[in-house]
Amino acid sequence: MTSNETNPADKRPFRVLSLDGGGMRGTYTATYLDRVATAFARRRLVTGIDVGKAFDLIVGTSTGGIIACGLAKGVPLSTMVDLYRRHGADIFPKRLPEGAWGVPADVLRRGAAIHEGAGALQKALAAILEETTLADVYARRGIALAITSVEMSQHRSWVFKTPHLKTSNGRDNGYSLVDICMATSAAPIFRSLAAIDHPDGGTGFNVFVDGGLWANNPVLIGLIDALEMTKPGDSIQIFCLGTCPVPAGEQISKGDLDRGLAAWKFGGVAAELSIDAQAFAFDNMARMLARHLDRDCQVIRFPADKVPAALLPYLSLDDTREQAMNALVNQARSDADMTNSRCGNDRDEVAKAICALFEDAPVLPEGDAGQSSPLPSKDHKRV
Repeated sequence: MTSNETNPADKRPFRVLSLDGGGMRGTYTATYLDRVATAFARRRLVTGIDVGKAFDLIVGTSTGGIIACGLAKGVPLSTMVDLYRRHGADIFPKRLPEGAWGVPADVLRRGAAIHEGAGALQKALAAILEETTLADVYARRGIALAITSVEMSQHRSWVFKTPHLKTSNGRDNGYSLVDICMATSAAPIFRSLAAIDHPDGGTGFNVFVDGGLWANNPVLIGLIDALEMTKPGDSIQIFCLGTCPVPAGEQISKGDLDRGLAAWKFGGVAAELSIDAQAFAFDNMARMLARHLDRDCQVIRFPADKVPAALLPYLSLDDTREQAMNALVNQARSDADMTNSRCGNDRDEVAKAICALFEDAPVLPEGDAGQSSPLPSKDHKRV
């Protein structure tokens, strides 16, 4: 689907899903989507909902890029949650040191640890994404994808894209979803750089690093591509989903300005600061631009509730502890239930848009494990 001209007769909005980065907090993102979709499947009395095909375009960065690729391929969201829970400790085998006392050992062991983690991630991704390429997923599912990264030879932004734009030259068609996920999630300090062979069979390769360095919140990429894929007068809805980020901000005294390596956790805190700043800035830029377009454009971040204080100890990008996973899953379920409960309020425009999205989402065939959990009832009604 490349424009609203091919949308159903009711001219539903052109829908975009924008998925932020956030390391292990992707557990929250996948659980939240799965919980909301499952509730709507029950409400609609259907076997399940194909969340990926509810969108015309999915954009993602880092862990959001991994979930985006899974949705586009049709991987069950429960499988995506399982990827984090089962393989997280192998993907992030060594957490950043909390203080200066842990630095010497970290310096000696981090290189080997992140090499081991990269191998674990690649193996886990290959098990669910197989050898699917961008061209494959676009041909089979008709879902446009845009996944961010940085190409290291020129320090330039790179967006892996399906051939969904009229100007596309098919540059990225042959890249596998596994390689793209490795490229978008190669966070400095936390993960190895990603060396990706050229997909055309020739010699050579490119080295990539995490797209979160410039677009941890990829909403502007989604907006720009949506404009290219629609025409004046069309309606666009961009749904932005974060990873339960740490509440931003800190009070700093004048005596605490000279922070060194230890205070910045050797770059780890700087990475988290960048993520927070981008999420706020890019959402606001997208909303400001939307007011000046020749299209009806909504930018919706869901859920928008504050993170509870009890969750704060579990929000590090590389926290793979069982209690951290449980906390993220429980919070995602709570937030999803709150989202579902809002759908009866006709005066809540955001809730109406979210509910319409899941009401319109394609139904999975019976017997398909799909994107949302099937109903236990044998009496399924198709819509």
